[in-house]
Amino acid sequence: MVTLAEVAQHAGVSASTVSYVLSGKRSISANTRQRVERSIRELGYHPNAGARALASSRSNIIALMIPLRTDMYVPVMMEIAIAVATSARTHGYDVLLLTGEEGPDAVRRVAGSGLADGMILMDVELDDERLPLLRATDQPAVLIGLPADTTDLTCVDLDFRATGALCVEHLAKQGHHDIAVIGEAPAVYERHTGFAERTLDGLRSRSRELGVRLLHRPCDGGYDAMAVTLARILDERPGTTGIIVQNESAVEPLLALLRQQGRAVPEDMSVVAICPDQVATQASVRLTSVAIPAQEMGRHAVEHLVAKFEGRGSDEVVLIAPELTVRGSTGPAPTRP
Repeated sequence: MVTLAEVAQHAGVSASTVSYVLSGKRSISANTRQRVERSIRELGYHPNAGARALASSRSNIIALMIPLRTDMYVPVMMEIAIAVATSARTHGYDVLLLTGEEGPDAVRRVAGSGLADGMILMDVELDDERLPLLRATDQPAVLIGLPADTTDLTCVDLDFRATGALCVEHLAKQGHHDIAVIGEAPAVYERHTGFAERTLDGLRSRSRELGVRLLHRPCDGGYDAMAVTLARILDERPGTTGIIVQNESAVEPLLALLRQQGRAVPEDMSVVAICPDQVATQASVRLTSVAIPAQEMGRHAVEHLVAKFEGRGSDEVVLIAPELTVRGSTGPAPTRP
């Protein structure tokens, strides 16, 4: 391995000068800095992470907390995680992935151990039990998701309330007055997970404003659960002509069940999904959808955390505006005889 002393000899400077270039602790002339950086590139020098951490009191690691639960759609969570990791590397940080359902214990462990310079928290609940401890520490943190109270927090998320409203508006403009919402698994609502609750709030508020009848039913996903949920919806509201799905694992079972019942999409039933573009475009019917901006969410979270590390960040809420893409699954409401 190339040593710091070898870099110094190659650049014609002292070892301490190379150290200052790497740490940024002292001002170095532009010419000297360029010589040192050129030697680092040419020799392929990589600073020892442990020594660098001891010298700077920094680990150059970001802890990403994702409680992986069976009732969540893991591919979306991992897409956001990959976006965080990719963006972190561009800023010189590695990512420590914490997937257990540890709650406050995970925050306490990271904050008290020096494992990471800061934290990004996902799967945020409205009254998330991690937040009191997070507010009590001086550890920089960013939430991907919104709790009920965002005071003294930095949060990044899709505007799920506006997302729900946008889905209702689209169907209402097509003449749909009876709309069903196939939601996440019941446990997601029992935990008062922020994104699901905020979507539901937007759906209900805009439905009232537009005079649309709305029926919400959670669903565990999968064919059997979807069959029970759809039967219940059509039994309670036989006049339903529009369905909004916020449950990726329910999308294909829903489309299959509608085909089996002889209900054409969109001629008999329009379907809008809140899901990744990949799910919408690869479904058996290309779905009108609001995409989950995983790349943007991950990038924003890292950029705001790095800003905190550098002393230029402030607590704020960043809501990404939803965009609805019209595809082949929605159309005018059918005329009833």
